[in-house]
Amino acid sequence: MPMITSTSDVVHTTKNDLSESIRSDIIELLGGLLADAVDLHLQGKQAHWNVKGPDFLSLHQLFDKVVAEVQEYADLLAERIVQLGGVAAGTARLVAAQTELEEYPAAIARGDEHVRAVAGAIAAFAGRVRPAIDRAQEIGDAVTADMLTEITRGSDKLLWFVEAHGQAER
Repeated sequence: MPMITSTSDVVHTTKNDLSESIRSDIIELLGGLLADAVDLHLQGKQAHWNVKGPDFLSLHQLFDKVVAEVQEYADLLAERIVQLGGVAAGTARLVAAQTELEEYPAAIARGDEHVRAVAGAIAAFAGRVRPAIDRAQEIGDAVTADMLTEITRGSDKLLWFVEAHGQAER
């Protein structure tokens, strides 16, 4: 088994026609986003499991939808890394070491608190993915840029769904 010294290492050969340099740069770019996606997935589960209050059921179901969508994003990111010859780093320890999302506040319970926390996490994730679209184009991988556009579009929609729960009072 090859020794992985960095999650950006190309460790598996492939007949993919992107150069090893491009593949390595894309693997590095996606590795951090994968950590963020897995972290966001777990933050959504934290909200789903712990939300309390009069909006419990609707928020419980909404956070489950967030979790399912973000799991799809994590799968897309991980599978693209592997397609390019990399290793998808998705263990809890690797994710914790690489994520750039803020820690989810573990002690909150009220629905409005979870809405703010989940909205903030989704916005932070989308804010990391959005510039990666241009970076993937600069590196020379339009397929990855397209995938990242899809993830950003979905993240923006999730953010809208979550934020709508806190905007009714305005």
